[in-house]
Amino acid sequence: MKTLELAETNLERCVKAAGSESVLVIKDGKPLALVSNVKGLDAEQIELGTSADFWKLIEERRRQKTIPWEELKKRLGKLDE
Repeated sequence: MKTLELAETNLERCVKAAGSESVLVIKDGKPLALVSNVKGLDAEQIELGTSADFWKLIEERRRQKTIPWEELKKRLGKLDE
């Protein structure tokens, strides 16, 4: 990851640099913005990938108990009846 000081850069330079690696823009030594290459992603992927609420939901779901595939098929089979 490349780090650039806000006072010493501009948007064009940040975007160009982000073509090969993420760019952290700092101001007074503190993170201000992150410029990343999102080529190949759509707007929804970008929004979800940066959403704290979405990742909290994913973490909660991952902590939940899972069931075996055969059990799921049995449960779904009962829905067809």
